[in-house]
Amino acid sequence: MQREFQKAIDSLDEVFRFLKEFLDEEGVDESAELAIDLVVEELFTNMVKYNSGHNDRISVSIERVDSQVVLRLIDFDVDPFDLSNVKQVDFDQPIEERNPGGLGLHLVKSLVEKISYEYEDRRMTVTVVKNVGC
Repeated sequence: MQREFQKAIDSLDEVFRFLKEFLDEEGVDESAELAIDLVVEELFTNMVKYNSGHNDRISVSIERVDSQVVLRLIDFDVDPFDLSNVKQVDFDQPIEERNPGGLGLHLVKSLVEKISYEYEDRRMTVTVVKNVGC
């Protein structure tokens, strides 16, 4: 399943309804559904807040491949921002000495089995893979 959504925080309710429809059809359990919602919320919100560009849509696709759900978020006409280059959060460092940011991506990485980034022709694609059982 794939849909495009207005590039706005207000679109999140519609995005969650789209995801829920798919996840219910696939019989995905509630804990995996919650993790998927958190991951998509973080990635979608980051695209809205930080990706400059002229397109006002974000594409969200979701599919089941065996015991995994594969999600893709595509942001169009944006500058590159490679998620894999974001520094790991150093939790041993005192909070007042840490650089702000990075906690959301840390959360995303901890909830999924795989996250990848592609950038071509001003199009940013983030793909995540989440185990959901049988």
